[in-house]
Amino acid sequence: MTIDWRYTIEQDLGVLSVAGYLGPDAVRRFSGAIGWVVARGTGPVVLDLTELRNWSAEGQVAITDAARLLAASGRGLELAAIPADGSLVPAGEGPDIPVHCDLAAALAAHGRGPRTPDDDRQEWRTDGWPTS
Repeated sequence: MTIDWRYTIEQDLGVLSVAGYLGPDAVRRFSGAIGWVVARGTGPVVLDLTELRNWSAEGQVAITDAARLLAASGRGLELAAIPADGSLVPAGEGPDIPVHCDLAAALAAHGRGPRTPDDDRQEWRTDGWPTS
């Protein structure tokens, strides 16, 4: 099983939304999404996990690796809506990864209100991501 993703840039804030199960089979695709994010944006990135069903230890390590890669580019990573099991990305040596209860809280932390269809933003997604 793999994941689908959508990356949205609004001004200087990126939001990478992930759906599915972030397990060993999905780590490569997730890493590819992070590469896409690094190449196409500036500023902090919120990893929106609202549609993520769960994650494995490998998936959590991939998130930690993503935080390191973004930090090397001068960008931060924040999590929104971690999976229901309450587990967090492994602690250790690396950048701080703030956690928000949901995407609305993460956006509010950056002075953004709820998203609307009229927002000026760029967006990319995998073929499996719903368009509505």
